[in-house]
Amino acid sequence: MLLYCVRHGESTYNVEGRLQGQSDTRLSPLGQKHAAAVAATLGKLPIEAIYSSPLSRALETARPLADALGVPIHCDDRLKEINIGVFQGTLASELGDRFPQEAARWRSQDPDYQIPGGESRRQLMHRAEAAFHQIHEAGRQQAVVVAHGGVLAAALKALLAVPAERNPFLLYNGSISMLQWNGQLKLMTLNQTDHLRLAGCELATRSGDLS
Repeated sequence: MLLYCVRHGESTYNVEGRLQGQSDTRLSPLGQKHAAAVAATLGKLPIEAIYSSPLSRALETARPLADALGVPIHCDDRLKEINIGVFQGTLASELGDRFPQEAARWRSQDPDYQIPGGESRRQLMHRAEAAFHQIHEAGRQQAVVVAHGGVLAAALKALLAVPAERNPFLLYNGSISMLQWNGQLKLMTLNQTDHLRLAGCELATRSGDLS
């Protein structure tokens, strides 16, 4: 199986530098260009299925590709971004001032720290891994997952057995990463953005694990 993992295009909250978590934000004009560039690249491949987070910024990224391929979008709540509880909607620049203790705990990289009203990085890893295993078990030869930076990074950590306290993956809006999953899982490409540059798209300047 070849599994293409796409982070959604730039959202309106990404532009504002606002932490969105599971807020149902839309794509910015640049994000719409990111979605078109993804569709132009992956829409030429024999992809059999698209799986997406149900949040609008992911679905708006997935729809041009679904139209190009002529396949439906399968939504899965487990592909939503991390639930960031009280952080949701806060400007990243103001997080430390508004929630000093909670922000310090989050930034400590403790995988079991649960944001008040939200979830922990380890909880995110577990649900992301379960979603990816179900997608793999469907037996497709090629499929796409359109989701969020945090949940995709969490899935990669879980599937590649990266320790939960480490966070080495940072994915750009509209980026494509590719997994080969035939028995043993291999990460073939990570955070590809050439398709965005070829389409004349800027790279979004804000990228994080809460968006």
